[in-house]
Amino acid sequence: MRLENELATAFTSCNTFHSFEKYAELLSPELIKQGFEQAGVATIRKRRLPLETVLWSVIGMALYRQSSVWDIATQMDIMLPNKKPLVAPSAIVQARQRLGPDAVKEVFKVMAKQGYKDNQFETWAGLNLLAVDGVVWRAADTHENHQEFETQSNQHRENIYPQIRMVCHMELTSHQLINSAFSGYRTNEMKLAEELIEDTPDNSLTIFDKGYYSLGLLHNWHQAGKQRHWMIPARKDLNYEVLNKLSKNDHIIRLKTTLQSRKKFENLPSHVEARLITKSIKGKQYRVLTSMVDPIRFASDEMVELYRYRWEIELGYREMKQTLLNSEYVLRSKRPDMIRQELWGLMLCYNLIRLGMTAAATKLDAIWPNRLSFASCSMAITHFFAVLPLTSPGNIPKAYEALLTQMSCFVLPERREDRKYHRWVKPKPKKYPLNRKNANQLN
Repeated sequence: MRLENELATAFTSCNTFHSFEKYAELLSPELIKQGFEQAGVATIRKRRLPLETVLWSVIGMALYRQSSVWDIATQMDIMLPNKKPLVAPSAIVQARQRLGPDAVKEVFKVMAKQGYKDNQFETWAGLNLLAVDGVVWRAADTHENHQEFETQSNQHRENIYPQIRMVCHMELTSHQLINSAFSGYRTNEMKLAEELIEDTPDNSLTIFDKGYYSLGLLHNWHQAGKQRHWMIPARKDLNYEVLNKLSKNDHIIRLKTTLQSRKKFENLPSHVEARLITKSIKGKQYRVLTSMVDPIRFASDEMVELYRYRWEIELGYREMKQTLLNSEYVLRSKRPDMIRQELWGLMLCYNLIRLGMTAAATKLDAIWPNRLSFASCSMAITHFFAVLPLTSPGNIPKAYEALLTQMSCFVLPERREDRKYHRWVKPKPKKYPLNRKNANQLN
């Protein structure tokens, strides 16, 4: 009887605090309200699932990849109290449709901007290190998704799954996302990168992959704010004119823009000045282009070494795909608008974990947040969500501090820079024969 009484007391306490406000330590209700206002959505009447709680269920879709959306709402205990302990699964679906993708998008952008503003990151020559790169997601094989997102194809066949092309802007020492843009698979990544220019922070260095070489994009990136620099590998067939020879391997050069690029970018001049640096690493020549033309402030021998930090954004994509999505190839949502909502929710969830890891890293000496284990920290936050319904509101700040202390223990060993692995694609074992047809072609 004693055990039964204790369980009854626990469940009574659980039903006492049915409110999304208990998650305020992770995501401020004021930021959620601000994002909703920018998206133009609001709860008109009192519901069992107001939009704030639905937002947390969308975040939970990334944390609990193996659970249904209905189970997530029940497990996170985000429903308002009522005579019935549970809500119908159809109510969750309808609530997600009421919320829409734009509200989640605006909350992500507000939270990402505030998270970057509130934290101090490691800098180089007074510049925060950022990176831009692309990633591709698979959507469910439906006719509507094929029409909306399109798919990869060649002269032989078309890919079965519709795909979404995404470009993200990431702070490299913490892996926090600053902004993102995505569209159909056949959208050019440089076009998506142009959408990130406006929200790029000042006093920053953004590192690009060589595929983003566009003088119009790079010039606008540099001119859009104060000290917004860029760096990109130089192409082998790069044509340029040397203006100033700073050293044998360090030149100030002038690049000629094309008529086509000047028509596309109205403010693009006929020539763009840049800095070309060459360095030999283990017998191999590397060349980088950059807007950092001041040789006194920006040392050339360190600039080429900076480019290796671009790989941090690739590790961030791996964390999202392998850890959060549990290596599932296809997003769970079926409709295009819900797919967009799921992707914004995934990035919002990823940033919440990364913000927690950044706070945990402040408890350590000279440890960057990207040195903490993302898999272990995400498991700790998942456990935090599981026990939070049984925690009284007065003890939530104490529980959050304990969470940060726990995450600060998950420090990874220092990375070995001498490791080298050749790139190759390992074929996955196939248990069943391949189906080369789309689902809409089977009938």
